[in-house]
Amino acid sequence: MSFANILREIVEGCGGGIGAALMGSDGIPIEQIVAERVPEGPLADDIGTAGVEFTRILDEIRKASDALSGGAVTETVIVLSRFSLVFRPIDEDTYLTVIVAPDGNLGKARYLIRRNLLSIRQEL
Repeated sequence: MSFANILREIVEGCGGGIGAALMGSDGIPIEQIVAERVPEGPLADDIGTAGVEFTRILDEIRKASDALSGGAVTETVIVLSRFSLVFRPIDEDTYLTVIVAPDGNLGKARYLIRRNLLSIRQEL
């Protein structure tokens, strides 16, 4: 299964999915898909923008986890008034960003991400 098919399955399966991007740690998208219902703004053009904008914050979260001996960060969820973002590391150099509308099913998005992790890792 291709990256685009996996990302589409997550976005369409969660109900309220806006888009998803598989990104390198440098913020450059490897693959991304956008659903039809995208809010106005930078996300309408490029889902990867969300990953780039939050990269510094995700690095700080990793550093805080190390300082607290909390172990590896397995998932980061950021809930905003216009959408929610789920960041999931795939390996040391790659992570997945999924964006869900406020009326979407964030729990199901997180489940679908976990369910498809092996498939994404195999495609890498």
